[in-house]
Amino acid sequence: MTPRAQAVQSPPHPLAGKRMTGAEIIVQVLVDQGVRTIFGYSGGAILPTYDAVFRYNNEHRNEAGDAPIPLIVPANEQGAGFMAAGYARASGNVGVCLVTSGPGATNTVTPVRDSMADSVPIIVICGQVPTGVIGTDAFQEAPVSAIMSSVAKHVFLVTDPQRLEATIRTAFEIAVTGRPGPVVIDIPKDIQNWIGEFQGTGLLPIDAYRQRVAALVASEIPASAARDFFDMLRESSRPLIYAGGGVIGANASEALRQFSHRFGIPVTTTLMGIGACDTTDELSLKMLGMHGTPAANYAVEDCDFLIAIGARFDDRVAAIPDKFAPRAKKIAHFDVDPCEVGKVKSVHWHNVGMLERDLRQLVALADRQRIHTDFSAWHQELAELKRVYALNYDRESGLIQPNFVIEEINRHTRGEAIISTGVGQHQMWAAQYFDFTKPRLWLTSGSMGTMGFGLPAAIGAQVAHPDRLVIDIDGDASIRMNIGELETVTTYQLPVKVVVLNNRGDGMVKQWQKLFYQGRLSATDKTLYRKDFIKAARADGFEYAVRLDRKSDVPTVIKEFLDFPGPAFLEVIIDPDACVYPMVGPGMAYDQMLTGDFIPSRSPRPQPDEKPDANSMF
Repeated sequence: MTPRAQAVQSPPHPLAGKRMTGAEIIVQVLVDQGVRTIFGYSGGAILPTYDAVFRYNNEHRNEAGDAPIPLIVPANEQGAGFMAAGYARASGNVGVCLVTSGPGATNTVTPVRDSMADSVPIIVICGQVPTGVIGTDAFQEAPVSAIMSSVAKHVFLVTDPQRLEATIRTAFEIAVTGRPGPVVIDIPKDIQNWIGEFQGTGLLPIDAYRQRVAALVASEIPASAARDFFDMLRESSRPLIYAGGGVIGANASEALRQFSHRFGIPVTTTLMGIGACDTTDELSLKMLGMHGTPAANYAVEDCDFLIAIGARFDDRVAAIPDKFAPRAKKIAHFDVDPCEVGKVKSVHWHNVGMLERDLRQLVALADRQRIHTDFSAWHQELAELKRVYALNYDRESGLIQPNFVIEEINRHTRGEAIISTGVGQHQMWAAQYFDFTKPRLWLTSGSMGTMGFGLPAAIGAQVAHPDRLVIDIDGDASIRMNIGELETVTTYQLPVKVVVLNNRGDGMVKQWQKLFYQGRLSATDKTLYRKDFIKAARADGFEYAVRLDRKSDVPTVIKEFLDFPGPAFLEVIIDPDACVYPMVGPGMAYDQMLTGDFIPSRSPRPQPDEKPDANSMF
C-alpha cells in the first residue's frame, strides 16, 4: 500500500481542524512521525519552532517530568547533524536536526553530504528569512536550496503554508524509502508564524518517485534469473559474498546471514558493511579493501564467483576495477539502486530490489528445489588463509601499540558495544580489531571520511540507546574537529566512553607521507601543539579523565575506564610511528598488498618508494 493510500484510509487525526501556527504544525508532524529526540541549535529564524517545541514538551511531560521530544543542544550545528546521523545509524530510525538560517544551515552541509554518501536517513529542518526578503541578502540568509541540492537526497523550500505539514511528512517518506538519505526542509520564519487549520493527513504529489519505489517493492526475482543465479553457484567452487552498507541500511543483515549459512558462502564486508555478518562467525572474513584483512583480500583474489550485496565497488575496495576479483568467472550484484549496477565493475547477473526479501526468496526457492552446495574445500583454504595471514603488530615493543589497546577493549565488549570512530588510522585499527556480533554497532564516516564524526555520532547513538555501552574511538587530530561536544556529553550526563589514541599528528596522512613522500611531514606533525586533552575533558565536566602512557597499565586502566558508571575520557599515548597494515597502496592490486613487518605476505613485498600518480585516491 502506498503512503498516500495509507493516509486516505487512516482514521481522522484527533487534532484535525485545530488552528495552529506553522511552528506548532512542524512539531505535531514530528511527533506523529515518531520523533523522540531533536538535535539542534537555536537562532532567530527558527525561534518560533524552538518555542513550539518548548511549549509542547511542557504540556506533555510524563509523571516523571520527562519531555516527550527532548532537545539535545550541541556546541555547533555540525555536531547536531552528526548526532542525528549517529542516532539514525544506531537505531535505524530517522534522525532529526533543527537549526537556524544562514550559518546554522551551512554548518550542516558536511553532515548532510556525509549522510548522503553513506545512505543515512536524517531530516534537517532549517529556519529561513521571511519569504518576502529571500534573495535580498537579509541578515543570516543563505541560499539553502542551492547549497544543499547537490549534497542531499532532496531539498524543500516551503513558501506555501498550506503545504507545510504535507512537506514534512513527504520528507520522512523520501528519507527512508528506496536508498535512504538526508532530506533538508528550509522553512521561512513567516511560514512558521502563519496560523491555519491542522489537517492531520496529506502528502505531496511526488508520483514519479513513488512509482519507482513501488516498482522496487513489487519486484521479485524472475524464475529464469533465479535459475541463472543457481547455475552460477553450482558451477562455482570458491564463491564469496562481498557485502556493503546497503545490507544494514535495508535491515537485511539477518537475511544475509541466513543466505550465507544456507549455501555455505563466506562473507567479507566493506567498511560500511561491518556488522552485517557476525565477525566471530566461521564464515566471516571481516573487512576487505585498502586496509582489509589479508584473508579477505586474498579471498577476493582467489574467488571464482563474487556476489556483491548492497555494495558499490568503491575506490577503497576496487581501486583498480580491472584487477579486482581477477579470477572471478562470474560476478552477481544485488542492490536497491539501479545506478550502482555496472557503474564501476561490469557484472554477469544483477537484481535491483529489496535486499531482505530477495535474499530470503532465493533461500526459500533453494529449499523447495532441494539445492545443495558443498564448499568445504574452499572453507579449509580460507581457514588456512586466516591462520597464516592473521592480523598482527609489534607485540614486543615497549611503546603502547594501538592494536593492543583495541584488542583489550574488545576483550571486554565481546562484539556487543556500539563503536563510533573519527577518521584516520584509529578508524582502521578499530575496523580491523573490534568484533561486531550485530548490525548498527559500528558507526563511522565511510565515503566522506569526515574527521570529527566520532564524538557527536557517539552522542546520537547513546541517546538512541541509553542503556548500551557506547565508545568513541578517536584520534588526537580527528577529535579536535568537534571537541566542543565533550561538554554536550557531560551536560546531558550521557555515559559515553571516549578514547583518544594520541600519536601527536595526522596519523594516516603521516603514514602516506612516510611511504610515498620520503617522510616529509608537511603540516601533519603536531608534536609541538600544546593541547592537554585531560585538562580539556576535565574542564568540560568529565569526572573520569585519565592519560595512559605505560604499556603495563593498559589492562588495568581499560577495565577501570569501561567500568566507570558515567562519561569517561581516556587518552592513550601510542607509538607515533605505528602504521595501519595491511595496506593496498595507490595503483596496487590486492596481490601487491603491503603487510608490514609483522604480517606474512604470499607475494614478493613491493617497495612503496614511488610517489602516487596523479589519479591515485588518498
